[in-house]
This record gives sequence, C-alpha cells and structure tokens, in this order.
Amino acid sequence: MISGLALSSGPAQSAPANDCAAPVDVSTLAEGDTLTALSVVKGTTPQEFTGTVVGTIDDGIAVGLDMLVVDFEDPDASSAMSKAGGIWQGMSGSPVYVGDPADGNLVGAIAYGLSWGPSPVAGVTPFSEMDDYLDAQAPRRVRVDGTQARDIARETGSTRAQVQEGFSQLRLPVGVSGISGSRLQQAREAAAERDARYFRGGDMTAVRGGRDDASRATADDLVAGGNMGASFSYGDITYAGVGTVTSVCGGQVVGFGHPMGFLGATSLGLHPADALFVQPESLGAPFKVANISPAVGTVTDDRLAGITGVLGPLPEAMTVTSDVQYGLRERAGSTDVHVPEWAAEVAFSQHLANHDRVLDGIVGGTSAMGIVVQGTDEDGAPFSIDASDLFVDDRDVAWAAAWDIGDLVWALSRISDASVDSVDLDSVVTDETGTLRVVGLEQRLDREWTKVSNRRQGVVAQAGKVLRLRAVLRAEDDTLSHVPFRTRIADRARSGYLSVTGGAWAWTNLYRAKTVAKVVEAVEAAPRNDEVLFELRLRRNGGRLEQPTAPQSGVVEGRKGFFVQVVSGRRGQRSMEDCRGC
Repeated sequence: MISGLALSSGPAQSAPANDCAAPVDVSTLAEGDTLTALSVVKGTTPQEFTGTVVGTIDDGIAVGLDMLVVDFEDPDASSAMSKAGGIWQGMSGSPVYVGDPADGNLVGAIAYGLSWGPSPVAGVTPFSEMDDYLDAQAPRRVRVDGTQARDIARETGSTRAQVQEGFSQLRLPVGVSGISGSRLQQAREAAAERDARYFRGGDMTAVRGGRDDASRATADDLVAGGNMGASFSYGDITYAGVGTVTSVCGGQVVGFGHPMGFLGATSLGLHPADALFVQPESLGAPFKVANISPAVGTVTDDRLAGITGVLGPLPEAMTVTSDVQYGLRERAGSTDVHVPEWAAEVAFSQHLANHDRVLDGIVGGTSAMGIVVQGTDEDGAPFSIDASDLFVDDRDVAWAAAWDIGDLVWALSRISDASVDSVDLDSVVTDETGTLRVVGLEQRLDREWTKVSNRRQGVVAQAGKVLRLRAVLRAEDDTLSHVPFRTRIADRARSGYLSVTGGAWAWTNLYRAKTVAKVVEAVEAAPRNDEVLFELRLRRNGGRLEQPTAPQSGVVEGRKGFFVQVVSGRRGQRSMEDCRGC
C-alpha cells in the first residue's frame, strides 16, 4: 500500500445536502415513459434533460444486470444536448428520475452511449444495483442483436447499423494535467520500447482540464447531478476522471454508473469539480472539460455498477516533491499519489513536468540530481534510499534521469506490505553536455605505465601479487585523465577477464528485487554515472570482483574488455618482464 501525507482539503466545508433517493424498479417502466436526468454543462449547477424510455436490454451490463435504454434527443437546436451532438463523456453517473427529481424516484445513472459516435441514446445503469458490488468484469461494450437494433432504431434517430455496433461505457474525461500531450506520447512510446510495465496512462489524454484551489467547487457541490472527480493522483500531476454524482446519502456519494478502473476496494481521491464547457466531437463522444478541486473525501469502492465514496476522511498518499534550479529560474512542485500502481509513473511525470516548466524548452545539459525515497519495509521498519547521481544528455536533460526514478519507485511500490511515503527530487541543471569516455587501460610494470592491448597478451597478472591498473578516460576536448584500480591476485588464481565500464553504461537490475533490502542492496552496489566500474572475473580468485571508483569530473560512458593472463613463479616473472611495452 501507499501511505504518508494526505491531500490538503482546503478550507472547512459543510457536507452536501442528502437526497437519499429511492430506487425505482426498472421493470415497471414502459416504452415511451418520460424520464428526467440531471447533469452539469457549465459550472457546478445541474440542469434537467428530458428523455423517453426505448426499452431494456436484458443482461445488457452483466449477468443479471439489465441496461435501460433512454433517448434524450432534444428538438431544440439551442439546447446543450443538441449543441454537443448527444451524450458526452462526463455525464457518467447523471441521475435519471421518474417525474420531478425533487421527488427522489431514482431510476438509475447514465453510463453508456452508442459506440458508433455522438448520439442522444443512453444506456442507464439501474440505481437498485449501484450499491450492490458485483464481482463480474465490467463490459467495455454491450452487444445489440438484430431485433433490438431494429426496435431502438425505430424509436430513435439512429440507423439500425449504428445501433448494431452496440453500447460502450461512456469514457470518463480521464486525463493528466501538468504534462504536455507531446511529452506524454513520448513517454508512452519509450515505455513500450523499454517494457516499462509501470507506465499505466496508456489511453489518457493531456489535458482536458486541471485542478482548482477550491474557490469554484466545494463539497456543497457534490449533489445529485453535480460534477464528481476521482483521482489516482492530485497535484502538479493530476491523473483523474470527472463524472457525475448519482446520489448523496448519509455522508456517502454514489456516482459514475460504471467503474473508474474496476479496482474493487480502493482509496481514490473524491473531488468536487467545476465544468468549463462541453466540447462537441464529430468522430466520438463529446467530452466535458473541468477543473478539479482538492479532495473532500475518499472513493472507497470502484465497482461494476459505479463508485462509492465517503465524505470527510481523505485518502492516504505518497508525496512526490521536485525542486529544479536552472540559472536564475527555480520551481518547487509536488503531487500526492493515492494508488501504489500509479506511484512510478507519477514520480516519472512529476520530474519531467517540473523540468519542462523551469527549463522552458527541450535542452541539453547536465543535472546534479538528488533522489531520496523513504518508506516502511515489509517488516514495518523505516527505510531511506539515496540514489542521487549525475545525469547528462546533449539533447534533453530532463529525460536523462526520468527512467531511473520510475524504475526505483516501481521496484519499491510492488513489494507486498511495504509502503513508500515520499519521493524527494532535487535537480540543479547546467548547460554543460560534455562526457568522459573509457578509451583504454594501462598497467603498472617496473614503475612505468604501459598500454594494455588484447592484440598481444592483454593484462598479465602475477599470482600472489598486487595488480595495478588505471583506466584511460578521454574528454570531448581530447584531454586524458586516469582512474586507478588495484587488487591482490590470489595464489591459486587462474586466467579470466576484466571489463572497464563507465557508470552511465552500467546496468542496475531492480526488476528482480523481491524485498526492500534487495532494492537497497542493488542501489548501494551500483556505480554512479560519474564513476568507473572495474569488474574482474578470475577462476579461483574468490569470486567476481566489482569495484566502482570515486566520482570523476563528469558522466563516464563507454566500455572496454581485456583478457587477463595469470602467471606465477619465475616463469611468471619473465612473462611480466616480456610484457613491458605491450
């Protein structure tokens, strides 16, 4: 689970008025009956929409869960429904009543629309089922047979072919604010190439709204037909969806009419929201654009027939903070994450978005990056991991550290019974893009440094003696520097192999870590990007030796490999003498 600081809920607010509506038995409705729905078009105040019953699709939503079909076509060309072209994303959960909504005879919630495109024909989830949390998977599409398609087409303005494409869940206007659409697409493509399974925002859009400071929407606006937001994260990076409240009763809010993510028991943020406008869409469903205010409660259940939340208690959260400095520009930002599966992606996005805001462009450079993650391990003991490092990219410095951050948070958040409380990121960016590269190796022989070449003998090490080497690094201005390495060779050692790798080219495998201790061990053993890793593999030498060096003046790239010939006795001494100059 994720634990830690909770969301700020803004100023104290009174609870919204209860409606505690009584469910209507859908089977008592007949074709042509008039119904009234409530939903918000702009702002926070619901308005009424009138529809007529078309019929019922038996088992249309799930086994034993029927779908009521209602036509909300409005002949008035100036009406919100006509302007939008039909049902819109964000109407999910809009309550549908028999008679005056004030009487509280609640039929259900608008939750589905025709799959082919904009249409006033809606699929309604019965309210009698919205508190009964079924275990079956929510359908993404409801099939309509030929007879049903003919009947629906006859009663509505849709063609039979259009109706036969079936009903699909009204997509919530679920999006991410704080990161641009181009950056989001870049991340999706890179995640697919890297097989980064934690990148979950696959079909989300940036941006269909944002977050508010609670000045325009409050808990009082969580009323039947009012806007309702549910969030995986909230802050600089807000992953959230906006739908509609179906009913409020006894401090509980029910809405959407279909799942948010079908998470079952959960702890999403529960938010009021302010609608800006409804955007028409000729190729798909229109969608609502809204600003989401701070959380005023917790979504506790994400089920087949809708979501349920509790007003008051706020969800626990992992907090991601980011401070970026670039010359005279600096910004600190933060995001709270409510669901562990989203922790890695949000940390990744928080880092990237704050750099984009401060750098104000895709630029190359070097980032001195502080990465500190704190939490509690699977045994309840606190842990703290410092993965601070130096990163460079000649085109996009913001991108350089993003995957290291995501990989680390993902490795920790997937460990059962462990929790991540905070991820603190601190970056100082400069325009320097130069790197060092491993270009060779020298061996100390008879008080002289001699170049090592695999074309001759490679490294010649004497059993029982100290092996003295140094890596040769070349900067972009062709100046050379050296990094020393020394180790004693065992008396019984046999020949093997030595690799010399720049830290930026070394691989830290966090994907196999099953405990927090293993993650900590992997991070501590890994070389920094500005270090050089010597890896010596000799038989009978006590196992593989991996030794990172002290940090260098910049990020080190490149890799070189060398044969190591182990010699002993007088013959070995002659071989060492023969190797001078090799």
